[in-house]
Amino acid sequence: MSLWPKHPVIYEINAWTWLHELSKRYKKTISLANVPAAEWDDLAGRGFDAVWFMGVWERSPKGISIALNNPGLMADFRQALPDMKKEDIVGSPYCIRNYTVDPRLGGPAGLAAARAQLKKRGLLLLLDFVPNHVAPDHPWTTEHPEYFIGGTAGELAQNPGHFLQIGKNIIACGRDPYFPPWPDVVQLNAFHPGLRRAVKDTLSAIARQADGVRCDMAMLLVRDVFAETWGPKAGEKSAEEYWREIISSVKKDFPGFLFAAEAYWDMEWELQQQGFDYCYDKRLYDRLLHELPENIRGRLSAEYSYQEKLLRFLENHDEPRARAVFDREQEKAAAVVAFTAPGAKLIHEGQAAGKKVRLPVFLGRRPIEEGDSELERFYQALLAAKLCAGEWQMCETSGWPDNQTNQNILAWTWTDGKNRHIVAVNYAARQSQGWVRLPWADLGAGALELKDRLSGQSFERERRDLVENGLYVDLPPWQYHVLSFTL
Repeated sequence: MSLWPKHPVIYEINAWTWLHELSKRYKKTISLANVPAAEWDDLAGRGFDAVWFMGVWERSPKGISIALNNPGLMADFRQALPDMKKEDIVGSPYCIRNYTVDPRLGGPAGLAAARAQLKKRGLLLLLDFVPNHVAPDHPWTTEHPEYFIGGTAGELAQNPGHFLQIGKNIIACGRDPYFPPWPDVVQLNAFHPGLRRAVKDTLSAIARQADGVRCDMAMLLVRDVFAETWGPKAGEKSAEEYWREIISSVKKDFPGFLFAAEAYWDMEWELQQQGFDYCYDKRLYDRLLHELPENIRGRLSAEYSYQEKLLRFLENHDEPRARAVFDREQEKAAAVVAFTAPGAKLIHEGQAAGKKVRLPVFLGRRPIEEGDSELERFYQALLAAKLCAGEWQMCETSGWPDNQTNQNILAWTWTDGKNRHIVAVNYAARQSQGWVRLPWADLGAGALELKDRLSGQSFERERRDLVENGLYVDLPPWQYHVLSFTL
């Protein structure tokens, strides 16, 4: 049976920078093997269900060399870290030389020690898996060149940025179909049966060290996408979808092992059908950032069976920092929406503190930024609320002919036996009013106290009025109620 809760809250930590900062704070070398107990206690006390240690696998020296000679990457590094030194470039965690924990982070023994400390405190562990590509110095490139998309000397001469020569072999650089190739990685062939066997072994080894994986750019391995991207170079399409074969195989031996997909291009449903437990909800992120409440409402009105397998976020290591793109009050409103809707939730290290610099994953040190104590208190209260249990239901809102601001209000409920919760968010930069129709007919008669889990305020309402008319809300711009009561 899975140890994962139904709507887990996952905390993404950049393993390298976290350990670097702990080493500075404690004035000694800190690896995963000797993180002070107080740091584990701090993580356990924040309301997370799991920690995603981003970037624990062995990074590629060859990839670092390529990065150092890439003007675009170097400019990106200096923009994020103006006082950058050469030693700050530790390599991309997505240019993997080997699926062994980097010795500079504590090696396999260090990860085992860290996992034991997390487990002791009721926290699960998520790690990375990169299915599309590996580093040019990964052992497979010389031991099993047949696992890769190959090229010719002519193609290398004509498009030197699209291919790398490794020994006697010419191998295509990894890419997705909409962008230029990544210069520091080489492309695996998802249709090759030998590769699939090796991937099953790799993931089984990871499953002995962790409770789940976040699969990088998972949609690239979908059969039709891969065939369209690589055409004849990939050979004949495989009879079975990559993910359906891989996930089912691994889960035979590790049934509780979780698969989370980084997914774009509206391919979440397809990847769910192929076996993923959760898929990134980039569509909700984009709507919270750019679109009107009615579009957000439309996203949240999808089938529950689909929504409960989405992973909601406001930032991660690939997206801009939330505080850099949202105003503070809008970010708080967006967080209430994302963190009280069905599905898994992802919060990124530094997000609650209002950090604004998105650090390139190649760097092992990040700039010092001041924290935002108000935002930290908000996230602390939101994570502590933990509403997502029982039955979820979207609520209709109504207004008046001369006041349609109710359309700005997003509302839903959670029903967990006698424990009831109401969420109402004014997702607009203007005052909004309306009635929220509640799904409960069993409230009885008399007064009922509703307590706001975020503000601490209490409101008294008549039960019959709530049943017959709904809950009246009058919310300032970007404000919200997260109300709870017990029958």
